[in-house]
Amino acid sequence: MKIGIPKERSPGERRVAMVPETVKRLAAKKFGFAVQAGAGEGSFIPDSDYGAAGAEILPSFEDLAASCDALVKVLKPEPEEIGKLREGTALLSPLYPLSQPDLVRALAGRKVMAIALDMIPRTTLAQAMDVLSSQANIAGYWSAVAAAARLPRFFPMLMTAAGTITPARVFVMGAGVAGLQAIGTARRLGAVVEATDVRPECKEEVESLGAKFVMVTGVEVKAGQGGYAAEQGEEFRKRQAELVAQHLAKADVVITTALVPGRRAPLLVTDAHLRSMRPGSVVMDLAAEQGGNVEGCRPGQETVLHGVTVVGAVCVPSRLPVHASQSFSRNVEKLLLHLTAEGAWKGDLNEEIARGCIITRGGEVVHQRVKEIADGR
Repeated sequence: MKIGIPKERSPGERRVAMVPETVKRLAAKKFGFAVQAGAGEGSFIPDSDYGAAGAEILPSFEDLAASCDALVKVLKPEPEEIGKLREGTALLSPLYPLSQPDLVRALAGRKVMAIALDMIPRTTLAQAMDVLSSQANIAGYWSAVAAAARLPRFFPMLMTAAGTITPARVFVMGAGVAGLQAIGTARRLGAVVEATDVRPECKEEVESLGAKFVMVTGVEVKAGQGGYAAEQGEEFRKRQAELVAQHLAKADVVITTALVPGRRAPLLVTDAHLRSMRPGSVVMDLAAEQGGNVEGCRPGQETVLHGVTVVGAVCVPSRLPVHASQSFSRNVEKLLLHLTAEGAWKGDLNEEIARGCIITRGGEVVHQRVKEIADGR
């Protein structure tokens, strides 16, 4: 099997889907590779490093599509890229198929085997293949460091000759992978950290990082699936808003990470909340690409609302492209080794991980939940 690694076309995207260390390991397992010239530039990887790892360097995406059996991308393909894929080609990429029915239909129409990297089941076996978790981990780290750089005060407590400087107070909303890394990083920087999540099972993890866990009580909590939170009812949202208001008013930094698969990100921080915060406070919205958790947040922009700096963070892992690319590449490597044998796709791709992430094959939408959405049901 020959795998193509294209250069990402989205403005500002600096990651590359596979790095030379991965290419070299897989080349020893009967995989061939072709890399579009300049694909690794944003991650400071020259073409010569890919060549030394055994990859062929090709000038364009069209050349990759014409000669490769599979393409691996960091971002979902653009329509013109889909139109250049050969029938039977495999595409490994985040696709978000539950909210992209037109994309799914286009891939099925090209008879592409589409493997949605964002649909890999969150099981113990699949942890090493989970690109969402590895990239969220990087986003959580960046959010805390970036907030510290923007806050007009120290994060840690300092004992000085002029007196004691109190530590910054950080409030993290959402204790998934990104939230937990944000908590851990903010704690290492010396901040006092509180965190909230709709899932009560997060309490132990939050407290293990040295943060205080705060949660709505006295109301039914809907359980989520696959490690994600579920959308909650009206009474829960009301109680949550009251709880959030109390903690936001005291926070110097707020980091929001709440997402619901296939839906707009829930609104957690309102304009009234922002008004209650101290001038100079910082809000990092890691859900900006999915509509944002913060009212007035502008994806990709940094704005000041009522004296509060609101950062609509997008494509965050790309800000740390070296390790983001390395992590993404290692995830893909583990997935490829799971789905193939001797450098070819396994004949039986009906086990749990394959069923969860293979969306289209042979001109059909083969993932049942995605098929229902693509068919308009």
